[in-house]
Amino acid sequence: MHSSSAAGIISSVRSPNAPRSGAALDRRGFLALGSAAGLSVAGALAPTRLLANGGQASSDISCIFIWTQGGTSHHDTLDPKPQASDGVRGPLATIPTAIPGIHFTELCGRMARELKRFSVLRSWNPRNAGHGVADHWCMSGRNINPSLVYPCVGSVVSHQRGFKSPLPPFVQLGAHVDRSSNGGLPGVLGLAHGPFEIHADANADTFSVRDITPPLNMDLSRIDRRRQILARIDQLQRGADLQPSAFEALDDHYKTAFTMITAPETKRAFDLGSEAPALRDDYGRTQFGQRMLMARRLVQSGVRFVTVSDPGWDHHTDCFNGLKGRMPAIDQALPALLIDLERQGMLDTTLVVWMTDFGRTPKINPASGRDHWASAGFVVMAGAGVPGGLVLGETDADGGVPKSHEYFTENVVATMYHKLGLPLDLTVMASDGRPIRLIEGEAVREWI
Repeated sequence: MHSSSAAGIISSVRSPNAPRSGAALDRRGFLALGSAAGLSVAGALAPTRLLANGGQASSDISCIFIWTQGGTSHHDTLDPKPQASDGVRGPLATIPTAIPGIHFTELCGRMARELKRFSVLRSWNPRNAGHGVADHWCMSGRNINPSLVYPCVGSVVSHQRGFKSPLPPFVQLGAHVDRSSNGGLPGVLGLAHGPFEIHADANADTFSVRDITPPLNMDLSRIDRRRQILARIDQLQRGADLQPSAFEALDDHYKTAFTMITAPETKRAFDLGSEAPALRDDYGRTQFGQRMLMARRLVQSGVRFVTVSDPGWDHHTDCFNGLKGRMPAIDQALPALLIDLERQGMLDTTLVVWMTDFGRTPKINPASGRDHWASAGFVVMAGAGVPGGLVLGETDADGGVPKSHEYFTENVVATMYHKLGLPLDLTVMASDGRPIRLIEGEAVREWI
């Protein structure tokens, strides 16, 4: 949850048994948010509880989920068609990869050399060509439903696994997730399990994290004094208000938020400057590259699920120059992340997934672009036991439809569930008492 949603934060921390109205509670909540060192992260940090019918996940795998918003062209990156006609092939040259017989385009030089570190699904059928719908479907494994909002995988992990450290279990780096169809949100699980969003540019010299870093010149002793004042206000209002369960919920939740601000793990996690300059260079001194490095640091510090979002991939016009501007950052940072995770001893316990909205049209349009395509695209997956060097499936000669090993979005997300130790029959209860099965479909066999 981003820090601007103050009203939603207050409503999200009420105890289930607390009255839904109550001006005194809301005023106190806003006072607390305003006084506690800019402490507007509280709603995102409400204590998580395991569902009775879901249970504790059995493994301790974390996930870094890369989302290139807009729809990255499969033809011009990982599934080129050099033998196709000029109107399909495009101007980009193809290059060999580390796997004989497999070629990428010239924009993917490092990924081509490091292919043995990850797997590519070339036969993904998105069955969708709409922005917004894609963000919801790809992140939850479910098509949009007008009667309910299915939670994204990060929210399910937050709900089922809870906190591993003072940092929130689910973090989103960058603001580039389309919410028009409730993509990337907790849905039926409630606001407490939404992502803690960090929009700041990790590549900036002045990088700091809003709502976690205390305001300028405010030391921890001042934060502690404000906590004591807040405690006294609590005591006064407890005598006047008959809402003990609500105050108990707030107590737990503000303790968690204060712990996050004051914990040394928090400061260490966001201290990119402590990394060796050569490592930062290897990831790339770009916004995306430094967010990828930050994702590794967050997982290392106890965050269970990190979404790294990147904009600008909807290339209806000037597709090839557009890709030349965007693809080098991915090509540099994704292999760097996998190499770094292996060096840190984290690759076996970190699942890395790269998805995008959908594929692009086989035929290049008159504006030298490619439009939305609902029938073919790619997915990249690595770590957590996913076999490296596997290029799974193929599309037809024009890259329009899968020819073999066709898999759908629900299969990809089911694979994520499986790798993260979440049961594929996981069912939760909606607020009205309805049982909601979160995912349908089987995992990608070759990845498990």
